[in-house]
Amino acid sequence: MDFDFALLLVVLTFVTGIIWLLDWLFLQRGRRARAQALADAGGSEVERQQRTQEALREPIVIEYARSFFPVILIVLLFRSFIAEPFKIPSGSMMPTLLVGDFILVNKFTYGLRLPVLGTKIVPIGEPQRGDVFVFRYPNPDHDPKKQGEDYIKRVIGLPGDEISYRNKTLYVNGKEIPQTYIGPFVGSGNEGRRMAGAEIREEMLPGAEHQLLQSSMLVPGREGTWQVPAGHYFAMGDNRDNSEDSRYWGFVPEENLVGRAFVIWMNWDGGIDFKRLGTLIK
Repeated sequence: MDFDFALLLVVLTFVTGIIWLLDWLFLQRGRRARAQALADAGGSEVERQQRTQEALREPIVIEYARSFFPVILIVLLFRSFIAEPFKIPSGSMMPTLLVGDFILVNKFTYGLRLPVLGTKIVPIGEPQRGDVFVFRYPNPDHDPKKQGEDYIKRVIGLPGDEISYRNKTLYVNGKEIPQTYIGPFVGSGNEGRRMAGAEIREEMLPGAEHQLLQSSMLVPGREGTWQVPAGHYFAMGDNRDNSEDSRYWGFVPEENLVGRAFVIWMNWDGGIDFKRLGTLIK
C-alpha cells in the first residue's frame, strides 16, 4: 500500500517526543530563568506578572508537541500491540466477511511485533487451522502492485501439511474435509448481489467448522496439491470460487503475519447494517 499509517505514527511519536524531551531537559529551564530575571527587573506588580507570563509562554511547536505526544503514543501502542482496525475491500471471504465490514484484528495472538519492521519481539502463539488472519501480501513477484498490501484469508494449512483442492473439495493431509449444504446465499451490495444464489456450505475443518460459498456459475478455483514448508501457512478465502489466495501466489511466511481477526465492529456498504455490529468472526 502507498500510505503507511504505522510509519506515520512512529515518525510523529518520535518527533513530538523529542521536542517534548528537549523542552523538559533544556528549554523549560531557560524560560524560567528569563521569567525570574524579568520579575526582578522592577516595575509594578501587574507589569512583572505580564512579563513573567510572556517569558514562560511555550512556543506553539512545543505546546502542540506536549499536547499530542501522549495521544499519538497511546494510539501507536494500542494499534501495534493490542488491536488494529481494517476494512474489508473485497468479497473473497464471503459469507464470513462482507464488503464494507470494519473489523478488529488482535495484534498479540501471534506474538508482539515491532511497528513498521514487523520483527517479533515476544513470542506468544502461532496461527491455528481455521483462524481468519491478516497478513502482508507475500509474493510481489506474482503481482508487484500488491507489495505491502494487507490481505485477509483463512488458515487452511499449517507448516508441514499437505493441502489438496480438487472438484471444489478440500483435502488436508490426504483426508477429505466434509461439507454440508446450508442454503442459498442472499447477497447485498454490488459484490454480494453478484454472488446471490451461490450455495452456503458448512465445512468441517478440524477444530474450526465454518461457512463457505460455492457457485455453480463460476469455474472452480485453481486445483492442485501443495506441501506447506516450515515457517509458512496456506491461506484460502471462504468464497472459494472467487478468491485469489495461496493457490495462486503461494504460502504466507511467518514474518508477514499481522494478527487474527476477531470481531466486526461496523458495516458500511451504502448504509449501516446494524445486524453485523459486534459479530464475532469464526
